[in-house]
Amino acid sequence: MFNEILTVWSNQPGVSAAIWIAILVLAAYLARNPAHALIHTSGRAVYVACRLLAAALRNLETALQRRNRDVVLSLGQEACERSIEREFHRVNAVVTRDLGAYPALHRQISDTIDRIEEDYQAATDAPPLPPAWLQAVDAIASIPRSGDATVCSILDNIGKTLENAHRETEKAYRKTTLQRHKLLGAMQPQWRDLGHSLTRVKETIDGLDQRSREIDRQMNLYEAIRADEDTAARTLSSSSLTQFFISSLVLVIAVFGGLINFQLIAMPMSEMVGGSSYIGPMRTSDIAALVIIMVEIAMGLFLMESLRITHLFPVIGSMDDSLRKRMLVITFSILAILATVEASLAYMRDLLALDREALTQSLSASGIVAEAEFRWIPSLGQMVMGFILPFALAFVAIPLESFIHSMRTVLGLIALALVHILALATRVVGASVRQLSHMLVSLYDLLIMLPLGIERLAGNAIKHRQGPVNNDEPEELYLEQRS
Repeated sequence: MFNEILTVWSNQPGVSAAIWIAILVLAAYLARNPAHALIHTSGRAVYVACRLLAAALRNLETALQRRNRDVVLSLGQEACERSIEREFHRVNAVVTRDLGAYPALHRQISDTIDRIEEDYQAATDAPPLPPAWLQAVDAIASIPRSGDATVCSILDNIGKTLENAHRETEKAYRKTTLQRHKLLGAMQPQWRDLGHSLTRVKETIDGLDQRSREIDRQMNLYEAIRADEDTAARTLSSSSLTQFFISSLVLVIAVFGGLINFQLIAMPMSEMVGGSSYIGPMRTSDIAALVIIMVEIAMGLFLMESLRITHLFPVIGSMDDSLRKRMLVITFSILAILATVEASLAYMRDLLALDREALTQSLSASGIVAEAEFRWIPSLGQMVMGFILPFALAFVAIPLESFIHSMRTVLGLIALALVHILALATRVVGASVRQLSHMLVSLYDLLIMLPLGIERLAGNAIKHRQGPVNNDEPEELYLEQRS
């Protein structure tokens, strides 16, 4: 059919094709203005639609940005409130424990200081004074001797009496000095008690000073959050990203721990439940092992909630203290029972592995079963792992809470980036379509350049024949109006 249309004007395909091209070019020249209008209108419509979509996306980006900011500030405000409350509880505990006994401590320090003062006054070095009559005796003993034997004997006795008095005075002074040294030695424990008391007071005051600085820092951050400052929002966003990656790493480690735990109890569970039954594509024993691990994680979540370490379930946090403590005991007991069950399953796994190894050796060519030495070491290791891993998985609640809270911020940032990229792509598409419409107009004129050239030549001939309509207007403006 195409060949028939091609040869409708002439039997020669080339001549017929040239006629068809001339007809098409002439038709395109005659439809030039409507075609230009169609191309411009289509490009303009796509451009306007893209601009409207980009504006809507920008509005959505602004709303998402504000929403992310509100979420970050709300999480930061809640964390600051919990931190400030915890610091005030610690300050209250320090005041109740240490400063509550400060009156008794002050009385003890005052009594110690009084005793030290009394002992110090008693230990004052005061050398004994010689008796007053010794001066008179000394004056008599220093009288010159005249050679009389009686006088010399009297003077010698007086000298001996004076020497004996000096020796007694020296002996009394030494005795007083010894008693003073004993009093000073008795003061040493009191000094030490006083030093220990002052050290405890200093540690208490330093702890309160450190807590007060931490409270001031948290209050400054809390005031910045309430004031909706950009610095606080950026700091909290950076902290959320850090918490997200750290909690993700810890959760990945917990997943590997869960896999090891699954491997410890999967094989003995197949002996207990039966390895031939299936629930869907999975074996019943594997599902039972996974259920035990999930129950352990759930008990760990409830345990952390009962201890008020995490706040994933507000109902548990708002319980009465007695009921919460009762729930704490119940969840810990269930977790301990499950840990004991896993330890027994891990030991059963080691026994099953030992029986299989013995069966393999008995079926071998030698038929000799070799007993492995220190077989109890891997058994004990598996039992310890089976008992410790459930308690380790119980602490998954802490990084899980951090991951959930920080994931809101991360997802908001990802959504914000995607909306921003989509808005930019929409604007680029609109601008590209608009430029493409101009290119199509130029290409359309390029295809009909022969009739356009004839029209231009005819226009130039008419211009030279008639001249411009208004001599005041430039010739270029006249040609533009004619075209």
